[in-house]
Amino acid sequence: MRAVFYGTPAEAVPSLETLAGMAEVLLVTTRPDRPRGRSGRPQPPPVKEAALRLGLPVSQPERAVHDLGRLRSLAPDVAVVVAYGQLLPGEVLAVPAAGFLNVHFSLLPRWRGASPVVRTLLAGDLLSGVTLMVLDEGMDTGPVVAMDPTPVRPDETAGELTARLADLGAAMLGRHLPAYLAGDLAPRPQPPEGATAAARVRVEEAFVDPTRHPAEMVLRAVRAFDPKPGAWTELDGARVKLWRARPASGPGPGPGVAAPAGGMVLLGAADEPVELLEVQPAGRDRMEAAAWMRGRRDRPARFTRPVG
Repeated sequence: MRAVFYGTPAEAVPSLETLAGMAEVLLVTTRPDRPRGRSGRPQPPPVKEAALRLGLPVSQPERAVHDLGRLRSLAPDVAVVVAYGQLLPGEVLAVPAAGFLNVHFSLLPRWRGASPVVRTLLAGDLLSGVTLMVLDEGMDTGPVVAMDPTPVRPDETAGELTARLADLGAAMLGRHLPAYLAGDLAPRPQPPEGATAAARVRVEEAFVDPTRHPAEMVLRAVRAFDPKPGAWTELDGARVKLWRARPASGPGPGPGVAAPAGGMVLLGAADEPVELLEVQPAGRDRMEAAAWMRGRRDRPARFTRPVG
């Protein structure tokens, strides 16, 4: 089996490792190095680091089509894609004899697009999973080879669910790729109903307004935007990220007020309070909410709308 791999973030690494254990990986294509962290120095994406560790050749074109000639010269049997980060044009998709297989982190056609895990948690879905599908020129619209559902755990963050789906997807790829290449698994079209879009996440979407958002919406945002960009609000005119929270029982402060209460730190939402467990004030590291409140001498913090 001669294969190529396309992927970029850490969640693509398990599938790359699985593919490398069962095929001759001719090339790993990933996105270019980008500035990361406080230093601002270009850093390699996780897939590049994994490929070099595995001794695999790496290409980092700005656009996948820029490597079209190289891909054609390799003449792979199949390509595997996991969170590569850009749509692939038809001339690229046409090169591998068996096409491009995509490991997608949702049960298609629900949550087609760049951010399926975040959208799953924001919507309060109780079920998620992984779909192995054949790429076409649409946004995750191609026929399905296999699916593997899994329940969403009650307190699971986007980072935790993504890591779990990455392992689930790698295992599914290992089980089904040989049968697909042998013609024993016939891809089936996605049903026309039930399609939803999982648009790329913007920082502005992670804003929490506790005077308007009910507690359930606040808690979903905290989980969905962890690890990035982090759910955030403004208290006393300063941005505060909300990293961990849970439902609170009993009365608490009014909507938009964060205050100590019986050893807890409660934030009043539009309908009822939530308990803050971990926060990050602007310019500081993540900390326990109780430590943050002690640093304020237990003075309540009040919601203020951001400017602009």
